[in-house]
Amino acid sequence: MNITRRYLLAGASALAVPFGSAFAQKAEFTVKYGNNLPVTHPMNIRAAEMAAKIKEESKGRLDFQVYPNNQLGNDTDMLSQVRSGALDFFTLSPLILGTLVPAAQISGVGFAFKDYTQVWAAMDGDLGAHVRKQIAGSSSLFAFEKIWDNGYRQMTSSIRAINTPEDLKGMKIRIPPSPFWVSMFKAFEAAPATINFAEVYSSLQTKVVDAQENPLAIIATAKLNEVQKYCSMTNHMWDGFWFLGNKKSFERLPADLQAIVTRNVNAAGLNQRADVKTLNDNLQADLKGKGMIFNNAEAEPFRAKLRASGFYADWHKKFGDEAWAVLEKYTGKLA
Repeated sequence: MNITRRYLLAGASALAVPFGSAFAQKAEFTVKYGNNLPVTHPMNIRAAEMAAKIKEESKGRLDFQVYPNNQLGNDTDMLSQVRSGALDFFTLSPLILGTLVPAAQISGVGFAFKDYTQVWAAMDGDLGAHVRKQIAGSSSLFAFEKIWDNGYRQMTSSIRAINTPEDLKGMKIRIPPSPFWVSMFKAFEAAPATINFAEVYSSLQTKVVDAQENPLAIIATAKLNEVQKYCSMTNHMWDGFWFLGNKKSFERLPADLQAIVTRNVNAAGLNQRADVKTLNDNLQADLKGKGMIFNNAEAEPFRAKLRASGFYADWHKKFGDEAWAVLEKYTGKLA
């Protein structure tokens, strides 16, 4: 079975991990990890494997519980929970995390990274280190070293294909709750509406908005093709998921269990990156077969619109010269 069918058909049993009788005794420590993605998404497939490995390597001392698909609330709810320690771990887009740690948004600058070679060099290098330092220094949270992948984001619509910035003018498009996204789509003269992911399908279905933007893996696993006709391959933004932990909660674990968690979270993140890349590469044909109409959009007209609107200059000023220089070390000159 190919990777596309494996993930889309995985079903709710994906997180029902059998740990065996060897670890049937009550765990010494229990931690909870929440996310907003369907159980069939690569994030949750790898999280299930990760949880099993953590339990095995800790000889049953640590029970790492996974709660997918907004079971513990929407992004805003879970971010509040992990900040307070009510939730131990949470994966969140850097751009939504930017509402708490503004520096985190820098990896999502529109039309910045040209390919994955640039993305991973930056996020596993100086840019990722800069962001993790800001997260740890300005919140009750920390981020593990290896950011997980969400993929390049694409724009979908129920009313028309998006080939140029002009096609976005006046379009009601759902975006995540982030000032960064708002500013970018306002630069394109769209009408952005911030809606939590849990309400995206119904908002598109009821025409509260006409469009949205997400990587193909999310478009497919959330079945957004059922309520969207066009998918425009804009690659307008690379997006990932910082695997966040509450500092105090993590520090309560003995050092050996901290090491087991860290090693397995980072290893699962690398595996998930490969899965998402393969899944996104294969999904276009799958979604076409379900009736979606695809088009490829050229990046340069969108970059030119962002330059002309002052988007790059404004965010350069907000992030500061030092951080912007680190970004452009990997992307090249943006403005």
